[in-house]
Amino acid sequence: MDELPALLRPFAGRWSIRRDIFDLDSQWTGQFKGQGDFVPRAAGLDYLEEGELRFAGLPPFSATRRYRWEAGDADILVEFDDGRFFHRFDPLESGAEAAHFCDPDLYEVRYLFDLPSEWRAEWRVEGPRKDYRMVTIYKR
Repeated sequence: MDELPALLRPFAGRWSIRRDIFDLDSQWTGQFKGQGDFVPRAAGLDYLEEGELRFAGLPPFSATRRYRWEAGDADILVEFDDGRFFHRFDPLESGAEAAHFCDPDLYEVRYLFDLPSEWRAEWRVEGPRKDYRMVTIYKR
């Protein structure tokens, strides 16, 4: 882990996750509970999230997601698992913001850091068929 860039070191390892989802059109709410692992690799961190997603009135189901994180000179580059660009943010700035346009949807995030023990990501997603907010809390 000593070879891991300093910007990525606070994130390496396992995190307990709680995500609250608020669909503003339907007024549906959902919740994800699980874990996220940031595993060091040569160029950064591989992220794997696994857990259970529940929406009111529906049976729970397993959910996963994967990303790749790499350190830039003063920011972190987040890529989808297949290497496509997702967004960048400055981990030294609590309240760091980033956006990703995936035509026709806009994904905006704000990160709040209380490292080394906790951090959160607040997402706002808008598009022709999407209008929701997600708040994810990561804890050691």
